[in-house]
Amino acid sequence: MAYSGRAQRPISSLLKQLKTSHSYSSWTRCNGFNGQSMFQSNAISRCKAPSFRPTAELGWVLGFSHACRRYSAEVGSTEQVGLIKQLRERTSAPMKDVKAALVDCNWDLEAAYTELRKKGIAGASKKGARIAAEGMLALAQDEKVAAVIELNCETDFVARNEIFQYLALSVARSALTMDALPKLLSESATIDLKLLGEMNIVLDHPKLTREITVQDAIMEVAAIMGENVKLRRGFALSSANGIVSSYLHTSPQPGLGRIAGLLTLESENGGAPTEVLQRVGSNLAMHVVAARPLFLSRDHVATKTLEAERDILKTQAAASGKPQAAIEKMVEGRLRKFVEEIALLEQKFVMNDKVNVKSVLEDLSKEVGQQIKVGSFLRVEVGEGIQRSRHMDRS
Repeated sequence: MAYSGRAQRPISSLLKQLKTSHSYSSWTRCNGFNGQSMFQSNAISRCKAPSFRPTAELGWVLGFSHACRRYSAEVGSTEQVGLIKQLRERTSAPMKDVKAALVDCNWDLEAAYTELRKKGIAGASKKGARIAAEGMLALAQDEKVAAVIELNCETDFVARNEIFQYLALSVARSALTMDALPKLLSESATIDLKLLGEMNIVLDHPKLTREITVQDAIMEVAAIMGENVKLRRGFALSSANGIVSSYLHTSPQPGLGRIAGLLTLESENGGAPTEVLQRVGSNLAMHVVAARPLFLSRDHVATKTLEAERDILKTQAAASGKPQAAIEKMVEGRLRKFVEEIALLEQKFVMNDKVNVKSVLEDLSKEVGQQIKVGSFLRVEVGEGIQRSRHMDRS
């Protein structure tokens, strides 16, 4: 549609109408700053034109003060809503970001997905300095080996997200299949995070479906969640002549929890009934979570730990004003109690406080007909040792 130079309506009235409405046509002709025409097929243009001048040839020459924002006329409103919904389900990105990406990419779903990933991953790297003290422990195990990893995030809201939890479980399963795991187990219970991060992981989730390294997968989930997501640590235990037992506390689904207790039960000759060992082992793993042992037995308590506690107890006892002989008896008695609280085998069993863990193992040995002992144990809790900000503590 063109306006003639002989139009009866005032120019100011037509200008006002043009600014407050859209022109819909199979083509739009707009003049740029350089006076050249620009044709846009099958499109709707909204042109901001602060200055116009009538001409005999066209009626109007439209000058741009800003770039035109273009919307594809080939994508109807119903289809646009469908594309927004698909991209939202695929990325979990905010609605405004999804719509902006689709508009910028002319409603091309794959191009918009790529654009969101680029922006999200770039933003994720900036979030790396933020404190991530929430998260999940993920456990993967078979009868002889168990691996547990801690995947951190900033809020418990993200920790409950099924994408985050899927990633945590996938990383734990990858840790269990590491080629270097046997060597790591022979030297230490700690998993090398650099080696784990470089491993390829096959993801089969509606929003994460491809083969990617563990570290890149973590970056992608950080981009989706909008938080700092970090693989903090990993541990593994193995048994030569027995089993590995585990217990997860505050577990939203199998293999996930906020506190993990693991231990190995070793049989003297091998061949002890697995189901019997697992029944007692599971209870002992629960005990590890509840009782927080620091050492396996009295003999394993570090001399430095005992001396430090003895000095504290001496200072406390001296304030009582009792004779030196009485003070020494008080100190030794309290020191024995201290050891009973921190050594696993000396602790009162949480499921029957009339006996200690050592007695539970003795009864198990009689039941299976050979000596059963705890080879090693491990207790891990999400966020332990991380310095939280005051803001996080208040929340």
